[in-house]
Amino acid sequence: MTNFRGKTVVITGASAGVGAATARAFANLGANLVLLARGEAGLTTISEELSTLTEVLPIVMNVNDLSWCQQAIDMAVQRFGHVDVLVNNAGFHQRGNVADNSVNDLAQMIDVNLRSPIVLSRLVIELFKQQGGGAIVNVGSLAGRAPLQGAATYAATKAGLRSFTYALADEHRDNNINIGLVSPGSIDTGFIMDQIDQVEDIVFSQPMSSAEEVAIAIVRVAKGEKIEICLPSSSGWLTHLGYLFPRLRRAIRKSLDEKGRKNKEKYRKNST
Repeated sequence: MTNFRGKTVVITGASAGVGAATARAFANLGANLVLLARGEAGLTTISEELSTLTEVLPIVMNVNDLSWCQQAIDMAVQRFGHVDVLVNNAGFHQRGNVADNSVNDLAQMIDVNLRSPIVLSRLVIELFKQQGGGAIVNVGSLAGRAPLQGAATYAATKAGLRSFTYALADEHRDNNINIGLVSPGSIDTGFIMDQIDQVEDIVFSQPMSSAEEVAIAIVRVAKGEKIEICLPSSSGWLTHLGYLFPRLRRAIRKSLDEKGRKNKEKYRKNST
């Protein structure tokens, strides 16, 4: 899939940040948009902005509601006749050690970050097989490539999403369905910057990406250029080494935390 003109792209978590940037990227490529999000105000804003470029179907919903997942896909097909790309971008992160998180928050991380993408992928796979092709792009995280203390459950959900993505890609390798993921580190959006004091110091030890850079990577994966894109790529290699050599990861943790603390203070000052 290299031409998105007239294609239908479904994006979760589309009201702001990476989701909104991804919607803009696909709108500029001529795709029809189905934008899903809980925040009605933000969803209305991005939908009105992009309606001058393309057809937009906004749906206010919670991806935790499995019945709404099915309804959203049905509404997309009813409106546009087909679904061609699914971008599982919605995410939830309650920061802190496991013992400091409530049971409900732990469950919500699993539901939003892992269960929902699996269910939505299952719903569109049958459509893609009938249509002769399609694409699924999951938004993972560098936290899913190596264990991250202080974000154990979030990292586990993203690791599970990464494993699911690779396995699903193998299952449909011969079905003309592009399946992959984008694994960014810190992104300059409200997801991190609005909670800067709660974000793990190590997160800021690596270069920060923009929402637009992540959106470009999502489009590339949808095209089938790669099964995974890490942002920044150098940090992707670092997480790979940390996964293969746990002692190395533990040994450099202290220095990365210190670097992250210094960078966090710079970001905090720049935001005031």
